[in-house]
Amino acid sequence: MDAFSEILGGVVLKGAMFFNAEFSAPWGFNALPAQDLAPILAPGAPHLLIYHFLVEGSGLVRIKNESPIRLEPGDVIVLPHGHAHEMCSAEGVGDKLSASMIAKLQAGDLSTMRAGGGGEVTRFVCGFMSCDPLLCRPILLNLPAAFKVNLRTDRSGHWLENSVLHLVDEAASGNAGSEAVLAKLSEALFVDTLRRYLSGLPQQEIGWLAGARDPVVGKSLMLLHSRTQHPWTIAQLAKEVGLSRSTLVERFTRYLSEPPMTYLIRWRLQLAARALASTSRGVAEIAADVGYESESAFNRAFKREFDSPPARYRREHRAANASTPG
Repeated sequence: MDAFSEILGGVVLKGAMFFNAEFSAPWGFNALPAQDLAPILAPGAPHLLIYHFLVEGSGLVRIKNESPIRLEPGDVIVLPHGHAHEMCSAEGVGDKLSASMIAKLQAGDLSTMRAGGGGEVTRFVCGFMSCDPLLCRPILLNLPAAFKVNLRTDRSGHWLENSVLHLVDEAASGNAGSEAVLAKLSEALFVDTLRRYLSGLPQQEIGWLAGARDPVVGKSLMLLHSRTQHPWTIAQLAKEVGLSRSTLVERFTRYLSEPPMTYLIRWRLQLAARALASTSRGVAEIAADVGYESESAFNRAFKREFDSPPARYRREHRAANASTPG
């Protein structure tokens, strides 16, 4: 497996298509931020990534104070941080979500919504992915507010598009099981979009995604994520990837702005934080699971990273989760 797959393999992704539209120009709406959409689409979800797949026609997506992004047929635009945004046929025609649109979202109704001024037709479907922002942090951290890729550049993209459209129609017709299959396909679409974005990054790009693409840094990340408990040393990691210690540290740091062992410590503590918040396992057991032989050493490292000892972190996050609707 590659580093990208290792990260996604350890995260529970839940996706769904939630809107299917055929709008005629002029048309536009202002979409809510993900934190406001979450109670409607996925109650209790800690983080939503929103995406729109434009099937026919054209449109613009704009996040406040940023340049608009033009969409053409086959484009998928992802908003990984869930920003509020305007989607429209042309600048200046956005409006807030209508009551009928909100009602469709609340009902999970995937039948085609038709609206607009009677001009050029644009068809699109919208989806979301929910994920744990702590465990997805390496990927989310370096993603822009919005990015787009096009599915119509190869056969696999065409297959994915045809499958999505077929199942959206199936779900709108109420055929048994179609929504469950569509949810899985939504996840596949999201992962495929991320992979396409990754492959298109400039060679000079830095950050986690660019590092995951680099042969040496990517292999290092894969080893660290697949064997988190292992008592890694920089000497052993360098031997595994076939570089000197100094060269590995320099190359890894160039992409991720920190050396491999610092990155590993941070990742171990993020895994521990998620276990503390989501399970009843003891602190000593969690510490051992993420590679700490000493509970006291784990407690000190955890407090440095999260400004709170493990037991208090657990209490505070459980109280916060208990007060969250849904």
